[in-house]
Amino acid sequence: MMDMLPELLVAVAASIIAITLHEAAHGYAALWLGDPTAKLMGRLSLNPIRHVDPIGTLLIPGVLLVSQLLTLGRVDMMFGWAKPVPVDMRNLRNPRSGMMWVAAAGPVMNFCLAFIAALLVHPAGLMAGFLSAESMALVYRFLGLSILANLVLGLFNLFPIPPLDGGRIVVGLLPYRAALAYARLERYGLLLVIGLLFLLPMAVPAYQPMEVFLDWIVRPAFAFVLRAAGHGAA
Repeated sequence: MMDMLPELLVAVAASIIAITLHEAAHGYAALWLGDPTAKLMGRLSLNPIRHVDPIGTLLIPGVLLVSQLLTLGRVDMMFGWAKPVPVDMRNLRNPRSGMMWVAAAGPVMNFCLAFIAALLVHPAGLMAGFLSAESMALVYRFLGLSILANLVLGLFNLFPIPPLDGGRIVVGLLPYRAALAYARLERYGLLLVIGLLFLLPMAVPAYQPMEVFLDWIVRPAFAFVLRAAGHGAA
């Protein structure tokens, strides 16, 4: 397991950066659109600890990590969430469209970070003369995992299920009465996400939405980001 420690550390670092800036983007978007709630509550921060949810950020990912390492010797699946950034839509200049843009800010940040990580692969090669081969491998691994973590986080949050960002974007696009009805799903949203994406596949092996998500959405997105950053036909 000690051999996996460097790999785990770069994976954790990539994930923390993706999650922290995703949440901060929500807060900054809300502030720009008129709501200072996140600022007043100290959530406009790049300090990851400010965004930690004890259950969603620590307990559940920790249990998944340890159990998979002990039983499989590898990590096949992780799931968790950060503490939501507080937004009072009544303060937004246009509450409905404002909430939609606040929700979209998180995934947009992740897509930008994925592209930046892909661009950084080019100058990373200049470090080869100063670092060992093992250290260079970790640098490239960190950049690759940064691309992956940001794409998974950004694209996953676009699933149209409240309280995911995609669900809140849908609420902003629907007609008023339909939006109210759809927004009521938010109280059951986390249960819906866990049930539809993680529990139901255990009961119905042919139903594997996360495999479809990774193979048909994340993988092509990863290749597109590499091509956009000038890495050829990746």
